[in-house]
Amino acid sequence: MLCALGSAFCFGAASVLQAMGARAAEPGTGGGVDVTLMWRALRQWRYVAGLGLDGLGFVLQIVALRTLPIYAVGAALAASLAVTAVIASRVLRVRLRRIEWAAVGLVCLGLAMLALASGKEGHEDVGAGLEWGLLVAAFGVLLVGAAAGRLPERPRALALGLAGGVGFGVVEVAVRLIDSADLTDPALYALLVGGGAAFLLYTSALHSGSVTTATAGLVLGETIGPAIVGVVWLGDRTREGLSWLAFLGFAIAVAGSLTLARFGEAPSTARTVETVETD
Repeated sequence: MLCALGSAFCFGAASVLQAMGARAAEPGTGGGVDVTLMWRALRQWRYVAGLGLDGLGFVLQIVALRTLPIYAVGAALAASLAVTAVIASRVLRVRLRRIEWAAVGLVCLGLAMLALASGKEGHEDVGAGLEWGLLVAAFGVLLVGAAAGRLPERPRALALGLAGGVGFGVVEVAVRLIDSADLTDPALYALLVGGGAAFLLYTSALHSGSVTTATAGLVLGETIGPAIVGVVWLGDRTREGLSWLAFLGFAIAVAGSLTLARFGEAPSTARTVETVETD
């Protein structure tokens, strides 16, 4: 659980840096999924620093996923929005409303409930069917993202964020299925394709749409689906008699995270603060 929370901290701090880098990148020629955006964003040091934190967070996430049920790790990762909110309030001088401080408290409460109720990860033998299904889902994320890029701004941001969340969810499940560096393992390619697609789609959402809406879609996509897969197919369970506590804690943590979704907008406020200080 400490690794899951450490991963959430890394992802929460990285999201601020990446959003700042993505928005500072040179604008592209279109409004949908901008394939070259990531390359332009890599010229921004904040985006590169964010990727470094993402890398550390991913290592911690792998350790957590090899020990905890997916639903517990997914809720902890969604809590990265609480980390972003607290960082924004302290470093970027973003004012949190009372309901948002309450949401931070709810996230912490939900995670504490999950920590008490979570059992060990399951070890069900699912065969190759789920692995191939993950690979199909990973390529499906790319297709959905391409279609979402043609939508108007508001539904586009939600669709790109949701598709990106599903891509990250594919990564979470794939990590559980990979036992060795077998180049014939479909789960390995699902991880690579799903992770790459998720980064591309979410970066495009940060750049061209409502980040609040996109982040809400991301949280839903990366928590609910993988949690269901973990319980139904992989055998994730709770401690004896505490299923209700795990379900309630998961719901509270995700609901609190959704309340904090606007903190993908923190970089805009940061630029305003920098301008005021310069003046």
